[in-house]
Amino acid sequence: MRTNWAGNIGYGATEIHGPTSLDELRAVVARTAKLRAVGSGHSFNDLPDSPGALVELTGLPQVVDVDSAASTVHVAAGVRFGELARRIDAAGFALPALASLPHISVAGACATATHGSGPGHGNLATRVSRLDLVTADGDLLTLDRSDPRFDGVPAHLGALGVVTGLVLDLVPSFEMTQRVYDDLPLDVLHDHLVELLSCAHSVSLFTVWSEARVVQAWVKQRVDEPRNAVVEAPWFTAAPADGERHPVPGQPAESCTRQQGVPGPWFERLPHFRPDFTPSAGRELQSEYTVAVGDAVAALRAIDEIRADVHAVLQTSEIRLVAADELWVSPYHRRDGVSFHFTWIDDFAAVLPVVRLLEERLAPLRARPHWGKVFTTSADDLHSLFGRLSDFGALARDLDPAGKFGNAFTERTGLRD
Repeated sequence: MRTNWAGNIGYGATEIHGPTSLDELRAVVARTAKLRAVGSGHSFNDLPDSPGALVELTGLPQVVDVDSAASTVHVAAGVRFGELARRIDAAGFALPALASLPHISVAGACATATHGSGPGHGNLATRVSRLDLVTADGDLLTLDRSDPRFDGVPAHLGALGVVTGLVLDLVPSFEMTQRVYDDLPLDVLHDHLVELLSCAHSVSLFTVWSEARVVQAWVKQRVDEPRNAVVEAPWFTAAPADGERHPVPGQPAESCTRQQGVPGPWFERLPHFRPDFTPSAGRELQSEYTVAVGDAVAALRAIDEIRADVHAVLQTSEIRLVAADELWVSPYHRRDGVSFHFTWIDDFAAVLPVVRLLEERLAPLRARPHWGKVFTTSADDLHSLFGRLSDFGALARDLDPAGKFGNAFTERTGLRD
């Protein structure tokens, strides 16, 4: 049985297609009653599955076409972030945010509004200015920002069609440093959370919730921008790390990007893991919830109240800031958000009760779940939390009247109600 990357979901699809040309893909889509596209399999739920067929896009031409005059790149859906980053950097360009792992497909990460991090940086889908997809009848449709429906398209959750390519907005290439600091008491965050998360190009705070403290702070700063005074050692009360660190305390850091303030290319500092590191499987589960910036300290306190339950099934937890956007099903829709990410142990039966407890404590803060991770939020609550979910459902019904791209996930979450 085909499974996702983590191995916690077995796909129920009865066949898998691997077309090698656009015409072949269009024919497959047109003749198949039920179908979903699957990328690198990094969703931790059944979002990519289908009761019919799956289609993989890595056999299509892996186009990475940089338009220097427009500062954009046209990238094939099956291309992974590690490969894309090297190609655009060679052309003198960059993305201001990246996925944490290099093997994630560009189209898949954008489809679920997956984050980068940092003040002023939206989730990865906000870089999409044009998208090409094969619709339910096998036709090729191109949508861009001139279309009034476009804000419903970049984060599409696989419900609109099979994406074949995207055009991403680029920025000039840059170099960065990365510094890690150890041991920051949680009460410092209560007073300075937004300031800390905003003090550099990208900041990630890691904790295991065993105590009221942050274990590590990863601070990524562009070398061409003045260093914020906050970044100077010590980082508030956190001390500079005396060596390289891994986000999971105690794990060897060989797979992680270079730290200790050593300058390097943006794509070798923005991710947590090296571009040449491709894990074959993930012995973990993941959840993530986003609250408005103004509710972030309340969320910290709410999680701290149940930290013993969280710690018991946790590998590590990451806190980051992501800018607001207009994408209809984005967790950051019209509000700057602080995301609380949880990498759990690989034990669904033990993790699920803690996920439910976490959702119960964060519910008063209107925490929005990450679509591609473990959550139990009901369809009614999702419609309340994501204000344009009904508009997205209408768009899905318009482009896919028979529900070819529907599955158990879209039914359970009310994406096509």
